[in-house]
Amino acid sequence: MKSIVVLISGSGSNLQAILDACSAGFIPGKVTAVLSNKAKAYGLERAKKADAKAIVLDHKAYADRAAYDRDLIATIDQHQPDLVVLAGFMRILTPEFVQHYQGRLLNIHPSLLPKYQGLNTHQRAIDAGDTEHGCSVHFVTAELDGGPVILQAKVPVFPEDDAEAVAQRVHEQEHRIYPLVVRWFCQNRLQQQSDKALLDGLLLSDHGYANDQDDE
Repeated sequence: MKSIVVLISGSGSNLQAILDACSAGFIPGKVTAVLSNKAKAYGLERAKKADAKAIVLDHKAYADRAAYDRDLIATIDQHQPDLVVLAGFMRILTPEFVQHYQGRLLNIHPSLLPKYQGLNTHQRAIDAGDTEHGCSVHFVTAELDGGPVILQAKVPVFPEDDAEAVAQRVHEQEHRIYPLVVRWFCQNRLQQQSDKALLDGLLLSDHGYANDQDDE
């Protein structure tokens, strides 16, 4: 069974989806620890309820990003993770951190990458007149939101939508595809090879796994 460490900064709804999938046996792994850079993050309560170690590492207590990430690595490594999952962790990670976990570091981003890297993705999609938006699970590289995409989910954008309505639609899809990708990793089906993702030994396209039906 794989050891999974999850990093959060807020509510932890994607964390909860992963915890539920582990509890149901869908993911052959266990969330052993949840780390947050914010002491009041509700996701820490979710961790405690699931008997995962809940840890606060406040970035404000550090002189710089590099010092924080060094302690973050040391804390994570105490739990010997097979996989590190970013689930709303609102920190830009140093190249040293990314390199340390290369190939076993996942993130979910609320856009159809490579479109709309960074923040405010839902409003940017609306402002651009997009009729389609979504989310992407990807391996993390030193480039912000630039690692190889593993799986995407699409949602419609309607003329009357505001950013909140689009966000709710996207969140529902995030909670479906993130546990699925974590499952693939824990089944030893998913690997990173340089700037590409492989599933069952096959290179995925720039937009990730393309089957319209979830492979469960």
